[in-house]
Amino acid sequence: MTAFTVWKFDDPDGADRAVRLLRDAEADGLVKIDDHAVIRWPAGQAQPDTKHGHEETWKGAGWGAVLGLLIGTLFFIPVMGGLAGAALGALAKATQDAGITKEQLEKIRNEVTEGTSALFLVTEQGDLDRLGERMRGWHSTLIATNLTDGEREILLQVFGGA
Repeated sequence: MTAFTVWKFDDPDGADRAVRLLRDAEADGLVKIDDHAVIRWPAGQAQPDTKHGHEETWKGAGWGAVLGLLIGTLFFIPVMGGLAGAALGALAKATQDAGITKEQLEKIRNEVTEGTSALFLVTEQGDLDRLGERMRGWHSTLIATNLTDGEREILLQVFGGA
């Protein structure tokens, strides 16, 4: 199963460090990364920087479009008041087939703020126990996923996230 997750880090470089760790884990056969994007929001900056992984898989192209739409709408289209709700509603409709809800979109938009970073990650075939061992001690929070509640609980137990 393909898993979509968004991890928040309490510093602007945390997501980049996680990508390096996940690349090593992928090389060791512990996970397959279909696509990823990093949002880095240094303190004092008006808006975040983004970096899209552009993995070279046929699935990556589809997820790349989803990630681009998510990031662009959540962080770069200025929406105020009632327009924000309408924009998130339209985005939720566009991403519903990927299992991403309006509530998750609101949470991502509210939690990824100046001084933090986020990793938008699309994976499959992960060895959660061994990945969890490598990521112990990282200060990250799972803020969105398309996993079921049971799968989400297992993920949080293994990775020790909030």
